[in-house]
Amino acid sequence: QLQLVESGGGLVQPGGSLRLSCAASGRTLDYYAIGWFRQAPGKEREGVSCITGSDGSTYYADSVKGRFTISRDNAKNTVYLQMNSLKPEDTAVYYCAGASDCTIATMERGYWGQGTQVTVSS
Repeated sequence: QLQLVESGGGLVQPGGSLRLSCAASGRTLDYYAIGWFRQAPGKEREGVSCITGSDGSTYYADSVKGRFTISRDNAKNTVYLQMNSLKPEDTAVYYCAGASDCTIATMERGYWGQGTQVTVSS
């Protein structure tokens, strides 16, 4: 059973940066695709970014391209989401999920963490 724990959330001013971590236990992350999702109050959950396990290909939502960077450190069994130039509209609970590929349907059926709150406000 793959277990995922997110960390690194917090309160940051607009234009600031945060790095989220998704630490895995129970299984090695090497062959899992890991996705980051977020859900703001009153809104549907949306996919933010994903990195494959096979070749490290990365995917980003248009709203975060050029500002967020996903990476993985298999030695530490951890995936990171570096978030720069944060905007108030980035405020949400951020979740990581693990599955066999980055498609939304597969991720929905995968393993999920409990989430970490990110608040962007002055």
